[in-house]
Amino acid sequence: MAIPADVDAYIGAFPADTQAQLKKLRAAIRRAAPRAEETISYNMPAYVVDGKKIVWFAGFKAHIGFYPGAAAVAAFKKDLARYKQAKGSVQFPLSERLPLDLVARIVKYRLRES
Repeated sequence: MAIPADVDAYIGAFPADTQAQLKKLRAAIRRAAPRAEETISYNMPAYVVDGKKIVWFAGFKAHIGFYPGAAAVAAFKKDLARYKQAKGSVQFPLSERLPLDLVARIVKYRLRES
C-alpha cells in the first residue's frame, strides 16, 4: 500500500466489508476523543491530542490491528483476553463484531494517561 494522504484514503484502499469495519472503529475513536486530530503515522491512521499520539489502527486481510500502547493493553488485559495481543497492540478479527465500547474505554484511558 502506498502512503495514504489521509485517513479517508487509507480506509478507501480496502475492500468494502473491511472499509465498513474501519469506519466503525474510526467513529468510535472520534466519539471517545472528539478533540483528537487525525493523521497518518507509520502509514496508518493515528489520533493525536496535545501533540501526543494516543492510538493507531490498521486494516489487514483477516483483522483490524488496534494500537493503544503497552500500558493500555495491560490495563485492559482481562477485557482483551479473547483477542490476539502483543505488548502494545490487539487484533480484532474481521469475522467478529468490533468491541466498540471497549475501544472507547481504552481511548478514554489513553486520554487520561497522556
